[in-house]
Amino acid sequence: MRPIIPRALRKIDKLTPEQIKTLLFSMSTDIDLLETVLDSLTEGVLVCDSDHNLILANKYLDRLLPLSRRGEEPVRAWNLIRDDGVADFLEEVLLSGDNAREREFEIENKGLSRLLSISVFPLVKDYQVKGSLIHVEDITEKRKNEFRIRRIENLASLTTLAAGVAHEIKNPLGSISIHIQLLQKAFAKNEELYYSNHPEDRPELNPGAADRGPTGYFKMFHHYVEVINEEIERLNHIVVDFLFAVRPMTLDLREGNFNAFLRETLDFTRYELEAAQVRTELELDEDLPPLEFDDRIMKQAILNLIQNASAAMKGGGTLTVKTGRKDNEALISVRDTGAGIPEANMPKIFDPYFTTKERGSGLGLTLVFKIIREHRGEISVSSREGEGTCFTIALPIPQRERRLLSAGESPAAGESVPVTAGTNRNAGFTVQVEGEAL
Repeated sequence: MRPIIPRALRKIDKLTPEQIKTLLFSMSTDIDLLETVLDSLTEGVLVCDSDHNLILANKYLDRLLPLSRRGEEPVRAWNLIRDDGVADFLEEVLLSGDNAREREFEIENKGLSRLLSISVFPLVKDYQVKGSLIHVEDITEKRKNEFRIRRIENLASLTTLAAGVAHEIKNPLGSISIHIQLLQKAFAKNEELYYSNHPEDRPELNPGAADRGPTGYFKMFHHYVEVINEEIERLNHIVVDFLFAVRPMTLDLREGNFNAFLRETLDFTRYELEAAQVRTELELDEDLPPLEFDDRIMKQAILNLIQNASAAMKGGGTLTVKTGRKDNEALISVRDTGAGIPEANMPKIFDPYFTTKERGSGLGLTLVFKIIREHRGEISVSSREGEGTCFTIALPIPQRERRLLSAGESPAAGESVPVTAGTNRNAGFTVQVEGEAL
């Protein structure tokens, strides 16, 4: 409130009706301005009196934390909050007279899960506590950005290991594989030499000798070598995936029909999904505009999501692939009806080497994350244990060139031009009482 108003109120008995009208008009203007400021904030503000009754709440608060309808009677702030967790928190803090800073709550609002940060401060005037100020901030995107930054940092840290991995693991693996093949050839010649001298021991001639004597040892040798070769191949895949994760990508971006690309990719996995008793449903937006993507590399990301979904649906289920559009982004979702992801694992699923599989490398979703980022997109995940998981990819829609008005050019008929509204911040008034200017 401007200093002139308290001074005028002290002498209100001496004011003329016109002066009182001017005073009330100025006070109303100030109140409107304060309400406009509060309602323009992108954070929730709730003010209580010293008895913890709600006296003011801005519009954005109702978007973040819906309030129950209130009548004429004073109502304690926590009785208006429809979320039990937040209501209990406010009741405890306000009654105790304590402060609280940035307490986090996950709430459901209009079908969306949001993460809110709530702080409670004393409302102080003339060194006396007159009530409480409750500040509510939506930190959902902030936390998502923190997770994205951490994932990017984790990917960056892997690059320092790439050269060492290539020399210290991949090259020895190649040497081991070559010598295993040489060992197999030498053993095959030795085995053939033995059977040429003891034809009666050949398994096809003497099935009963297959598990005893030299024949049994030959069989054990082949089994052990097969296991070694499988492990060499698995390690080689891990190394290749690792190098792919840390090596800079060179994308061959071409504009194409993403719906057709998804149909082709799902057709590629059709027999594998049928064998796993997974039913596929397509919900494709046929009005989806062309997107820019590298089909070879993007296929690797989509296949990885499909394979993860199939693995999560033990005994079968439904895989739903959906496309749509929101603003300037194309949305692609891959949803399964599997076991879901435990809440404790959600922040870690894109981290390198994090896996819940017995023989997983922990790099599959890391690669998916990197591929989507290289396409200037984002990937998010939602999941409920026992219900399933949904990965959502957001890719930018190529923007066509827009014509801008040059200086002095008028817009065409029907074309709108933004107008900026201004406010005279220097507006004021003066009241004269017995020759004294207030």
